Amino acid sequence: MNTIHQGQIALGAMYFGTRQDRDESFAILDRFAELGGRWLDTADNYSFWESATGHGGASERMLGEWFAANPGLREQMWVSTKLGAEPLVVGHWPESMEGLSLAAIDSALTGSLDRLGTDHVELLWAHVEDRSVPLNDQVAALGATVADGRVRQLGASNHAIWRVERARATASAAGVPPYSAMQLRHTYLQPVPFAPLPDGGHVVATPDALDYASSEGLAFWAYNTLMAGSYARPARPLPDPYAHADSDRRLAALDRVATSTGATRNQVVLAWLLGGTPPITPIVGVSSVAQLNEAMEARHLALDAESLHVLNSVS
Repeated sequence: MNTIHQGQIALGAMYFGTRQDRDESFAILDRFAELGGRWLDTADNYSFWESATGHGGASERMLGEWFAANPGLREQMWVSTKLGAEPLVVGHWPESMEGLSLAAIDSALTGSLDRLGTDHVELLWAHVEDRSVPLNDQVAALGATVADGRVRQLGASNHAIWRVERARATASAAGVPPYSAMQLRHTYLQPVPFAPLPDGGHVVATPDALDYASSEGLAFWAYNTLMAGSYARPARPLPDPYAHADSDRRLAALDRVATSTGATRNQVVLAWLLGGTPPITPIVGVSSVAQLNEAMEARHLALDAESLHVLNSVS
């Protein structure tokens, strides 16, 4: 039985400690907690491309500092972190990613827990695939992190669906905890199939992925949900894979629903994700408290049948 709480907005902490300093990060975190937010999403490699060191860890470290400055809040929050994609050699990514070997998983998780200042995380993701390590070894290594109490549940991020299914079958046969969550790139606009994305390592959700998560009872998390502000800036060109006629029709539908509900484009997108099948946990990264306030209001936006028809009948 999947026990990962769904129907939540997760706060993406990718740029805490790099683009966003302590004061900015703390203000956003304080407001998120005040609004009843629970999930905090980070990774051990966030954000190596923004860091003077060339390594990740700043985001987890900032969350750890926030927990230390706010005794008792760690028990109220759920932490989601990822491992496997941290560069071991500065300037050589992705070829030097730490990967998903037993040693890499144990070392990465130990570092994450130390930076976060906690003895466990609620959800640990295999950030990317590692086909250099046998799947049964990955399954055993990840399962061990649950067995020793450092992790509550496991998820697969940016994995092919057949790999998730094979890993779950392997875990079942071995009697170890399986993946109970999936995380992929997903939003209301859809890219051209097979078009290369501007962001390395991203895997786009497909109808099959959504159907698999729904039928198997897996929690489904989505990133890039607000497309780095593209919905909020109509004059801003869409990324090339999304710049096509279907996007024009979807944006028109989005505007129609936003007008009828009095909501913003961002809020309609988030409400659509939260109320989908399966219900999706959208990860939202913000750069200000005002942006956070807007996003969190989406939890209270109920899209009626007519609005859903407008959004879902676009083809």
